[in-house]
Amino acid sequence: MVRASQLLYTQREAAPLRPAATVLLLRDTPDGLEVLMTRRSSTASFAPGAYVFPGGGIDTADALAHGQSSRRHTQSDLHLTQAIAAIRESFEELGVLLARHADSRHPDTADIATLDRSAPFAEQCAARQLQLVGSEVFVLAHWITDRDLPRRFDVPFLVARMPHGQTPLADEAEQFEPRWVRPAEALARHADGNFFMIFPTIRTLERLQHFADVEAVLAACAATDEPLWTSCPRAGLLAGKEARFMEHESAFGELALTSPDGQIVHTLDWQTTQPVPLLKNLLRLTAPNPGVMTGPGTNSYLVGDANTGYIAIDPGPADADHLARLHAAAGGDIRMIVCTHSHPDHSPGAKPLQALCEAGGKSKGNSKPPILGLASLPTARADSAFTPDRALANHELLQLISTGPEGDTTHTLKVLHTPGHAANHLCLVLLEDGLLFSGDHILNGSTTIVNPPDGNMNAYLDSLDLLSAACDAHDIEFILPAHGYALGQAKEAIAQLKAHRLKREAKVLAVMQANPNGTLDDWVPLAYDDVHERVWPIAKRSLLAHVERIQSLQLTGDL
Repeated sequence: MVRASQLLYTQREAAPLRPAATVLLLRDTPDGLEVLMTRRSSTASFAPGAYVFPGGGIDTADALAHGQSSRRHTQSDLHLTQAIAAIRESFEELGVLLARHADSRHPDTADIATLDRSAPFAEQCAARQLQLVGSEVFVLAHWITDRDLPRRFDVPFLVARMPHGQTPLADEAEQFEPRWVRPAEALARHADGNFFMIFPTIRTLERLQHFADVEAVLAACAATDEPLWTSCPRAGLLAGKEARFMEHESAFGELALTSPDGQIVHTLDWQTTQPVPLLKNLLRLTAPNPGVMTGPGTNSYLVGDANTGYIAIDPGPADADHLARLHAAAGGDIRMIVCTHSHPDHSPGAKPLQALCEAGGKSKGNSKPPILGLASLPTARADSAFTPDRALANHELLQLISTGPEGDTTHTLKVLHTPGHAANHLCLVLLEDGLLFSGDHILNGSTTIVNPPDGNMNAYLDSLDLLSAACDAHDIEFILPAHGYALGQAKEAIAQLKAHRLKREAKVLAVMQANPNGTLDDWVPLAYDDVHERVWPIAKRSLLAHVERIQSLQLTGDL
């Protein structure tokens, strides 16, 4: 885990969570699925003026009303309590009652008119022999309010079909203007500035818009009886504004690394002129070489501090301005230069940076910092030829140490040989903080190219297994890739990447079996039909690596 002493900001306690429940009332129309939404009061303490789904806090009485509700055999006590809370809130706020008479009829508008929205709910239903239909309310999602907000809720987003014969009528206190809207329409109106919604509402509608009808939504939820997704978003600054992200989105891990408590302090805009502090002992400077293969550019990292000096990881291309900025960010005190591999967007800057350090004379002992890594093999392309000053041994430790009045400070990088993307690829683990510098082996936002003969898919997958084991051995939580934002949940990210590769391989095998006399050019449109055609020339390189692996497994009888 990251040392608290290396975090950039003093951490704060998040506001406590309050249990709540929200329900999406759905109906089918000739134009598609619609959901019932209302506008919150402009004086509300949470999300004033926003269009929302009905809902509110869970009361003690909701848990005591289990005996008055129908129940699925797979429905937990918690989910039933949440369903009853949602039923009560939809009645109190909109006059919609998810209940049935003894003969299974839904209450109609006349029945509901006899009920008092401000009186005890369950008792009124019992007096009229109305059974709540908790069994017809399903869990769609589980949202936990962002850590930075002063009021926080732990809330399931539930779904139910709108009862026939009922007309929503807002309470005109908490909720106003009930309206039926298609998810895509609500999203479009929000984008135009005419239908304000908060982040969880937007993300829920984005997913809901892909369902054809109410039955499809309910069937998806009933299949597991668990949330289809769970999220506690994080926020950062993008183009000068707050931007929120869910766990699967590329910026989430970086926000978790830089601001674990959720403060909105980290800027996510990609730029090349200034180093980006990620921790007190970690700076990232992105080279000005964006592109299809490099994303926003190659990330160069500086590990260390002003007292220990720095290790530069992946100096990038031989761009004089980038290297000058990297040198200046380290105060001229770069003790070692490490290249994760020899591709032209990673290693060419090593020698010019070394010369810059030597000329500056601030490195330890006024000597030039050694260039470390693994030499390229004859299988490498001509533009990837690389010979370090010294080869790094597998599991070798690179240390920076300073002694001060409060004790020693140590930053230790452990070397892991990880061939696959390139034959001379290596990764580094910052042991004290559980950080993995993954080079090009693991990227954020895309999968790396494995390009034979220097790249090898068997070696690549074996190296993923090695990195997964390293996550356990060294409590690794975050991955620092050579392209893209930092990744969180390191071991899960590696598992997902391997699963993606094996799924692609299964598709490649199926294509090969269906077209046994085909060529790579024949196979790539079929095996990569889920990516844009312009990517196929690049994808063909990894396709070859998959084909070679499949053929090797067939020869050994492992496939």
